[in-house]
Amino acid sequence: MAALLEALSPAPETAQLSLFGALHDGSETIVLLGPHEPGFWHVFSASPEYQDGAPDPLDRWSKRVIGALAAGWGGAAVFPSDGPPYAPFLSWALASGQAWQSPIGMLVHARAGLMISYRGAVRLPALHDLPPPAANPCETCEGHPCLTTCPVGALNSSQVYDVDACKAHISAPEGADCLASGCLARRACPVSRSYGRDPAQSGFHMRAFL
Repeated sequence: MAALLEALSPAPETAQLSLFGALHDGSETIVLLGPHEPGFWHVFSASPEYQDGAPDPLDRWSKRVIGALAAGWGGAAVFPSDGPPYAPFLSWALASGQAWQSPIGMLVHARAGLMISYRGAVRLPALHDLPPPAANPCETCEGHPCLTTCPVGALNSSQVYDVDACKAHISAPEGADCLASGCLARRACPVSRSYGRDPAQSGFHMRAFL
């Protein structure tokens, strides 16, 4: 099998994206891509998609940028927003050996922590060597702060996400910090804290969530 990183030329980092995992699917290699930090928000917020005021700027940016990478790599781009039917990004992430289900149910990534975000994937028409499996950071995390940080208990060890409680909190003045800078539980993850994600990006996602 050919080396995967040699097949990814230009490198995803040239588009402010990172390789967040890879897996084999039949005779193909699926490459998972997410924001490369620090610096993703600066690049995206300067893009025409963000500045034109039209809906779904991040999805449109992802399709343009990842589509161009896929063409250069000789592959086919796949996006979480395409469907139905929707591509199984959750299953792909778990199968990549770089992401796991966290104590609060959300995915946790070896490098991005609970700030993991898959902007798209590329199907490469060959089997390439895969990155070695990473270590699950939750297995060595002391105290699991993600379980106790949410002010309204919307995320807990039952792994049932109380969406209504979350939305009510971030819609109220008491939830201003969550709305502006992102979910406190996700920010409490030690790996998330080392990832370098701009709080403005998290606020962008929270406003879209509402």
